Amino acid sequence: MANMHVDRETLRELADEGNEAALDRLADLADAAGDLGELSELLDEGSMHAGFLLTRRAVATRNLRELQRISDAGYDEAGNELDRLLKAPADGQRE
Repeated sequence: MANMHVDRETLRELADEGNEAALDRLADLADAAGDLGELSELLDEGSMHAGFLLTRRAVATRNLRELQRISDAGYDEAGNELDRLLKAPADGQRE
């Protein structure tokens, strides 16, 4: 199967018509470009894949506020990761 190049405009049109695969593809492109603003917009549009990608980045940087924002936007796994990080013992301290 040939590698098909689909332009962003076509993906956007398909996403606007409710195509979740196109929305996911836009999220992958935004993630690859490091465009956190577009990823956030896609999450606001209901893209759970964008929520996953944003959560992964926020966990890597231990950005608790961003995890809360992502959770508030509807991606529940961000809330789970936030709870996990908040419950983890502080570096160098024992429970």
